[in-house]
Amino acid sequence: MEISYVYKRKRSEFGRPCCFCDQAAMVTADIPPEPGLAHGFVPRDPVHASVQHSPEMSEHEVNTDRVKVQSRGVNHMEGGWPKDVNPREAEQTARFRKKMEKDEHYINTITQLSTLMEHCVKQNNAIDIYEEYFEEEEVIEVEIEPPSAKTISALRDPRTAKRTATHLSWCPNASKKLAVAYSILEFQQSKKDVSLDSYIWDLESSSRPEMALKPPSPLVTLEYNPKDSFVLLGGCYNGQMAYWDTRKGQLPVEVSAVESSHRDPVYGAIWLQSKTGTDCFSASTDGQVLWWDIRKLSAPTEQLVLDVSRKGILKDALGAVSLEFECTLPTKFMVGTEQGIVLLCNRKAKTPTEKITCTYSGHHGPVYALSRNPMYPKIFLTVGDWTARIWSEDAKESAIMWTKYHLPYLTDGCWSPVRPAVFFTTCSDGTMDVWDFLFKQKDPFLSLKVCDEPLCSLRVQDSGCIAACGSQLGTVTVMEMSSVLCTLQRNEKNLVNAMFERETRREKILESRHREMRLKERTRSESHGMEMEEELAQSPQEVFDQAQKQFLEVIQAELQKKARAEVQQLH
Repeated sequence: MEISYVYKRKRSEFGRPCCFCDQAAMVTADIPPEPGLAHGFVPRDPVHASVQHSPEMSEHEVNTDRVKVQSRGVNHMEGGWPKDVNPREAEQTARFRKKMEKDEHYINTITQLSTLMEHCVKQNNAIDIYEEYFEEEEVIEVEIEPPSAKTISALRDPRTAKRTATHLSWCPNASKKLAVAYSILEFQQSKKDVSLDSYIWDLESSSRPEMALKPPSPLVTLEYNPKDSFVLLGGCYNGQMAYWDTRKGQLPVEVSAVESSHRDPVYGAIWLQSKTGTDCFSASTDGQVLWWDIRKLSAPTEQLVLDVSRKGILKDALGAVSLEFECTLPTKFMVGTEQGIVLLCNRKAKTPTEKITCTYSGHHGPVYALSRNPMYPKIFLTVGDWTARIWSEDAKESAIMWTKYHLPYLTDGCWSPVRPAVFFTTCSDGTMDVWDFLFKQKDPFLSLKVCDEPLCSLRVQDSGCIAACGSQLGTVTVMEMSSVLCTLQRNEKNLVNAMFERETRREKILESRHREMRLKERTRSESHGMEMEEELAQSPQEVFDQAQKQFLEVIQAELQKKARAEVQQLH
């Protein structure tokens, strides 16, 4: 299609007409040369000049639109669920699956769909639709940058009396808000004029806290609700439980009664996955695990005594200092105790003997940190005494991996949310270590001197890029990790899975061999004990006659041996 445009303008708009005529040349100026200026002349060789010979366009039009193309992908994980079913909660999905499997139309529908799927599978087997026809001949190796971290903020306790930052919690809606619980855990150092307040900080304005929380007793633990970023759960030093709604002010909405709460400080408080989002549970050094509903904190809904003998005796219970719960395993939770033992518990069990399913013993002191691997829930990390240990639920007698013994005491630790091979630990000398056991196992991948006082708490944001450490004097240091520490490496999941399986298999073999050796030793000791009993059952005269007979037989054998040797020398 030909496009034309006609310009129309009146003659009067062009201005006065120009009249040209011929005229002889005339000299307007004559400048004689000056020899003195020749010294300042710089020759230019070569000389390039550009000339634009194309005509200038006064207007240009194209009848096509520019289209921006972007490459996008869709990772379809869950779908097809009804509105009343939350696919993130395992209980609801399992209940819906059982209901659908009992439906009479379920088998007919699956049979019809299977024929269509079989046809597609056969097509995929015949033609490889994922075949790469244009592969690059040379793959450029990308240099891995060295690990590093930089401090982006330091949050200091505004009170003059220094308190310990005992627990940290990041806001779940990916904002830069951090809730910090402050308290003095040393009973001898407690003072009457110490403030009870804990704070919510905003990293964008870190000069002062955004909001103060006023509990009835100093908070030892403080956790954001993963479903509602305005609600926080706190465990107090005197054993009470409290929760806040930041929209309703600084005072707690409800506090548990003293007579129905813990008897010692609450060192662990975790929200549970439920429809209402109001269920939680707590653990304390009094040896109890209590379940709560924040809508009614007058009394706990359920109770578990951490008695290893499974008799439910409170005076024999182990004190809990750490607590772990993974939403993908809704019936299981783990408790780290003061005695260095980790208890694996079943929440849905009916009797106390069934609730404590397994114990893991491997630390000489309290288990200060307990964390499951975010991508492999059967693998969990424990931090206590001078080491950090990696365990597998399948290997119950010993850890599958562990760090070297440090000179300072380890105080806290956690896994990286984005990299399954990376975990963090804090020490009593103010150092934070970042471990990457795919890179090295004996030494930390990165060691940072955060402060001079001991570090007591650690928490990594869900993105894995920001980590916060709380010190004994109440200073919270927020650091930003380099990209190599918060970016999933190539083929990392397969390598980590292979390493976990290999180490678990090795520990199982060692456990079975150790079990066989103990059985042989027990059998040998039992047989030796029976022989001793038989000897003791004999009379002294019988024992003397038996010993004399054995002695004479030995003498006779030696004399015969000596006679044979003399005969051989004669021949």
